[in-house]
Amino acid sequence: MSNTQARDLTVPLFTSVEKRNIVFYIAGIMCYKFALESYNGTIKAFALDRFPESQRYTYNGYLDGFNQAAQCIGSILVAPLVRKFHTRTVLASAIFFFALISSLGMIIEAATGGKTPGNSPTGKAIAGSWDPRGVIPIFVIAGVAHGMIELIRRIIPRDIVGGNVIKLKKMDSLVHIFYEVAGTSGAFFATFIALQLGKAFAPVVTPFLYIVAAFLWSRIQVASADDEAPRPIDSVEEGPGIVAQIGGAFAAFGVAIYEGARIIFTERRFTWLIFGYSIPLVLHRYLENGLGANYAKLVLNESAYSSLLVGGSNFGELCGAFFVFVFTHAVKTPLPWLRLDAITLSITWVLYKITPAALGLNSLQTAWVIAAIFVPVSMGWAAGDVSLAAFIQSHVSRLNNTNPRVSPLGAVMAFLYVTYIVVYAVINPVIGQWLDRLPKADKTPYFFYIGGVMFTCTGVLIFISTFWPKGSWKFNPTLEEDYPEEEDIEEVGGFEKRHDDMVEQIVG
Repeated sequence: MSNTQARDLTVPLFTSVEKRNIVFYIAGIMCYKFALESYNGTIKAFALDRFPESQRYTYNGYLDGFNQAAQCIGSILVAPLVRKFHTRTVLASAIFFFALISSLGMIIEAATGGKTPGNSPTGKAIAGSWDPRGVIPIFVIAGVAHGMIELIRRIIPRDIVGGNVIKLKKMDSLVHIFYEVAGTSGAFFATFIALQLGKAFAPVVTPFLYIVAAFLWSRIQVASADDEAPRPIDSVEEGPGIVAQIGGAFAAFGVAIYEGARIIFTERRFTWLIFGYSIPLVLHRYLENGLGANYAKLVLNESAYSSLLVGGSNFGELCGAFFVFVFTHAVKTPLPWLRLDAITLSITWVLYKITPAALGLNSLQTAWVIAAIFVPVSMGWAAGDVSLAAFIQSHVSRLNNTNPRVSPLGAVMAFLYVTYIVVYAVINPVIGQWLDRLPKADKTPYFFYIGGVMFTCTGVLIFISTFWPKGSWKFNPTLEEDYPEEEDIEEVGGFEKRHDDMVEQIVG
């Protein structure tokens, strides 16, 4: 290790400018996450209450599936935009646009006669006369902005603190803690506000918090002019027109998916990532947006309680990330965490049997019980996801680059992400159609076959897939057999190079 790298390891302290930027960034991301969970939770509750009963769960599947696909499109748009505009400007503009979109439903509701419970003579919310299926295109457009923000927030930390591995780890850990705290709080708040204002007006805090986040993020500045400093936030590249660059970004994304599929299906040590990364992500999203939301509506008879379940899930994610942080050196690969995830998926069987009557509790109390049950389920997933992301960045980037248009790391991540989007977008409306066809008086087969059979069987496949790589037949494998010493990358320099490669791939 060079003297410079040695000094990097011993000087993890942030400069005054970096501290200022981190404060603005964390404050903004807490506003963003709180508002996002509040918005998503209340929109799902609104949809389950207002969609036509005969196709309620089918439309809800389209709502969520199309939103995820729109997030994918939004992430692709980032590359050409950050070439033409400042990174902080793109980030602040995306969330400001999100603020405008998130207010549309409330404006339309008020314009068509909708009223909150406090303004209604009956003491209950009065629905507006507009077609509630109109929320689908609103939520899809919001997904584009959501995807842009989610991608930029993963690359902007390096613009703030540079490429020092210690600083990046410290900042990432700080951000993750505050991010999940805000998410848990936002999900719980969504239940409260939906019951007070009605589902249509419940996202009232979202536009305001998004605007606050836009202001905070627009204040981020990078003053370093060091030769070793990363690409500054305010750097702008000249090049082809924005339309041509967007077209090129979509073409490059297609090439990345093809190259990623080739790597996944021809390299044994990476084939298991489909069941290790993409499928668990599908199940986790469906746990919150499908299984939990439908349980709140069908069993608890109050769709707003779905946000309580999401809050429990978010707290589980925080616990999972914390466990990975604590046991980083003891558990060297993601395989033990993935096996834990595969086992905890079976916990969802309880949704088939637990009802307020069976527990002797009311619906709200039962919702808190289920939220607590969701904690270990999401903890297992988050532990696997966090450690797996680091594993992919570390090991896939060691492959020889045979395609000059895309890096192996970018290609594999693109393929795994698209696999998740496609599978999720397909199964959501399909399951919704089946649920709509079940007898109105008995929806328990849904929780038996989906919450029980599907989650458990998929968990078995995930568990089996963890024994596919060479050297994985141990309780806590290291997979050293798969990665010869001559391919090893020096810890600090290697981390920075892999991080550089990832950022370069993301922003083009």
